[in-house]
Amino acid sequence: MTRENVLALLSGVFFGAGLAISGMIDPARVRAFLDVTGNWDPTLAFVMGGALLPMAVAWRVLKRRRNPLASNSPSLPSTSDIDWRLISGAAIFGIGWGLGGICPGPGIAALAVHPRSALLFLLAMAAGMGLHKLAFSARSLSRA
Repeated sequence: MTRENVLALLSGVFFGAGLAISGMIDPARVRAFLDVTGNWDPTLAFVMGGALLPMAVAWRVLKRRRNPLASNSPSLPSTSDIDWRLISGAAIFGIGWGLGGICPGPGIAALAVHPRSALLFLLAMAAGMGLHKLAFSARSLSRA
């Protein structure tokens, strides 16, 4: 197993454990966070806020390093790629998150705690990803 894979595995374990310990794999808690006009539960905001500090430190460290730990060169995302696909995808993601109370990270972490509902969610997510691939590969073939 390469160093990159070990770091990815450890990151995923920490992420999943954090989601489970914080209770963020519970769809009811996520829906309560999104219910700002009803019985609002702010705990997800604290989890997100808790993630900002280590991420801010990580960005500062990355900018000072010549090479990241698991790569030969840094790969920073562009912030200028905002287009209709990003906006519509974010809207669809948000609608699904609001309806189901689960997003991909917690969905995978929930496999350990709520395997049936998590598996159903992950299968539906995979189907959506497959439909996207079919739609956009068919579109690119028709333009050729």
